[in-house]
Amino acid sequence: MTGHTTPDRAALRGWLPGFLALAAIWGSSFLFIKVGIAELHPLHLTLYRVATGAATLLVVLLLLRDRLPREPWIWAHLVVVAAFGVAIPFTLFGYGEQRVESMLAGIWNATTPLFVLPLAVLVFRTERLTARAAVGLGLGFLGVLVVLGVWEGVGGAHFTGQLMCFGAAACYGVAIPYQKRFIAGSAHSGLSLSAAQLLVATAQLTVVGLLVAGSPPAPTGLSLPVVGSVLALGALGTGLAFVINLRNIRVAGASTAATVTYLVPIFAVLIGALVLGERLNWHQPVGALVVLLGVAVAQGLLGPRRPRRTPVAADASVAADGSVAELPVAIDGSVAELPVATDASVAAPPADRSVAAPPAAGDTPVATTPVGVGASVTARPAGADAAAVPGPEAPVC
Repeated sequence: MTGHTTPDRAALRGWLPGFLALAAIWGSSFLFIKVGIAELHPLHLTLYRVATGAATLLVVLLLLRDRLPREPWIWAHLVVVAAFGVAIPFTLFGYGEQRVESMLAGIWNATTPLFVLPLAVLVFRTERLTARAAVGLGLGFLGVLVVLGVWEGVGGAHFTGQLMCFGAAACYGVAIPYQKRFIAGSAHSGLSLSAAQLLVATAQLTVVGLLVAGSPPAPTGLSLPVVGSVLALGALGTGLAFVINLRNIRVAGASTAATVTYLVPIFAVLIGALVLGERLNWHQPVGALVVLLGVAVAQGLLGPRRPRRTPVAADASVAADGSVAELPVAIDGSVAELPVATDASVAAPPADRSVAAPPAAGDTPVATTPVGVGASVTARPAGADAAAVPGPEAPVC
């Protein structure tokens, strides 16, 4: 990638195929849910999906010689994140798709940022509400009303299914800022935290599934399409997609990689129409466009733009113009680690920029430069470890 706002053509060819593949994988998740609930209770489908995803990430952990967290406090917080970020929303999408089209569930998944920002501002205090973000939220919720078609009246199974999908997106709105507030500052890799999160969710779903839906059917008693859907949701949608997303972050940058969220509902609609023959009412795709417009405004992708920082080397050093490379954030809520030089070297400032006098002997100041939204890279004195504080997260589809 160049040092400006867009990657050059060579870099584009490097990350675009993976970018599109990731959007297709996550967009097709709603198709696989629709196929799975034909024979499985939504709780059982979620259990099999999450257990398969956990097994996949554990294998990746072993191959990379990484390990699960050992601190009890992390596992305690993961109980909340696993419930609101995995077990409840995945199950709600299953219940919802018993009543609505898979493509409509994909549209509702795109409303997640509309819940993340208000909760991050009002409850977890990890973000600030700007005028631009408020306008974006207003547009987004207007789009929600259009998708629901409130002028046609409310009620019925279809409306209930939409509310379930809406509730699933709201759960992500709780899990993402909670994870940022209480877990993202740990020293563990995103892969390690994601694997642990899926293990906790598997335990939760096992208990709740037995109490609500009874014992799950044996996989040998399921049809091949359903077994294939479960494997695709778990191994492909969680395991392979995680690896692809981390590669996209390394090659294209965190901001570019995060825009895959805007393509997921498009793929969900296309796949639902082509494979399942689903159809939407005119106001549903129109409302989806309004929702995405609101999200884009709230996230600063439209309207007046602030000057972008120039990317620097992967050692997280501060560049000559004072900018710091953005911290990669995966779509599943994990943060890709950046190697940080042990001396936390800082490039010399340009000649026309004044330099403050060095601190007196014995002082060990810590200079913090903002990175993205709510994140920072801390440059410590020579010989100290330079810590990177993880940034915001995004949901798994």
